[in-house]
Amino acid sequence: MLGEYRIEGRRAAEIAASVERAVGAGELDPGQLLPPMRELATELGVNPNTVAAAYRVLRERGVIETAGRRGSRVRPRPATTGRESLRVHVPEGVRDVASGNPDPALLPSLAKAFAAAAEHADRQPVLYGDDAVEPELARMARARLDADGVPDGPLAVASGSLDAIERVLVSHLKPGDTIAVEDPGWGGLLDLIPALGLRTVSVRVDDEGPVPDDVRRALDSGARALIVTDRVQNPTGAVVSATRARALRAEVRRHPEILLIEDDHGHGIVDLPVHPLAGITHHWAFVRSVAKAYGPDLRLAVLTGDRVTMDRVRGRQRLGAGWVSRLVQRAVVRLWAEGAVDPVAVARTYGRRRTRLMEALAERGIEAHGRSGLNVWVPVPDETGAVASLLHAGWAVSPGARFRSSAPPGIRITTSTLGADEAASLADAVARAVGPGPARSYA
Repeated sequence: MLGEYRIEGRRAAEIAASVERAVGAGELDPGQLLPPMRELATELGVNPNTVAAAYRVLRERGVIETAGRRGSRVRPRPATTGRESLRVHVPEGVRDVASGNPDPALLPSLAKAFAAAAEHADRQPVLYGDDAVEPELARMARARLDADGVPDGPLAVASGSLDAIERVLVSHLKPGDTIAVEDPGWGGLLDLIPALGLRTVSVRVDDEGPVPDDVRRALDSGARALIVTDRVQNPTGAVVSATRARALRAEVRRHPEILLIEDDHGHGIVDLPVHPLAGITHHWAFVRSVAKAYGPDLRLAVLTGDRVTMDRVRGRQRLGAGWVSRLVQRAVVRLWAEGAVDPVAVARTYGRRRTRLMEALAERGIEAHGRSGLNVWVPVPDETGAVASLLHAGWAVSPGARFRSSAPPGIRITTSTLGADEAASLADAVARAVGPGPARSYA
């Protein structure tokens, strides 16, 4: 039934991960029939309910489909997993530390910037056939990319990071191709990939970014693309260090034909340097969003890349959306020119809030990760139980299932608006939900 591939695992999560890895690696083909639950349970020496739970997880993630007595099969075409549906409903009176949003108090006022952009538009309206990119936006963005060592290349503007990444993916890949992605990683991206008919192979993430051994295995197994978050990784806060960047470059150089995409969506809220990998493959793209620093509703990201990739992206954009509003682009130029956001001060503020919780968790013996950005990732033995316990205690956190495929369970806590007087009580609630370990210091 499965050829040479053998499903492994003793727990539901392990069995589901085994099937999902095989699908991502192409060892289980679309339409392939999985063993009946009782048969697989006997083979693995587990309770049939364990296999039933694993199959349920796989159905919820869009990996398999079940047709009654005809059994369960790998989906003919991977479907979106709908991770947004895993959001926790926040009842009245419960503190929301699940959203992943920036602190509105740290976002700049947009009124003057848009008023100035509108006045400019009245004098010089943008018409069909005009340039898609505001010249001053291109100049300022290019100067910042140059300062950070991002190779020269044409520029485009997209409606946010996910829009940019989607446009780059479809410019090179076809349904059935495999992409190496961070696990845990951005839920929106993990939904987008199967929605495009593409497959994922998981790459573990530690505090310094993607693990090189996993990147090597993914690329050697035939992954056509690799997506890396340079800083403010969601949900773990990882930052690609200089040492890790060298190791990743060494792995990627062995596969110059792959598509390399870098997401630097944390630009403007992080004071740690970026170490780009761009330019070591034939086709690459580097994406920067203004959402975290200037406001999600601006829906604007700048991307650059090799000439072939950018030509395809801009050509396809002309046939669809056409362009991102030049009014919005001019408003962003105004915000940049006036220094509406102080990146160092904003990064320090978010850093203090994040560090307070990390230190409080460490004092209670709780492992946590969060080198940068708005969130802290806490590994937990029982994700559902931890989320429910914290909700009962008055804290709404995000279940890790929104961000992972085969990575161990965890919860994501957004610290962007966490007050100094809240860290200790939140850490106490986490310790009760997770079970305290030996106290340790946080460095």
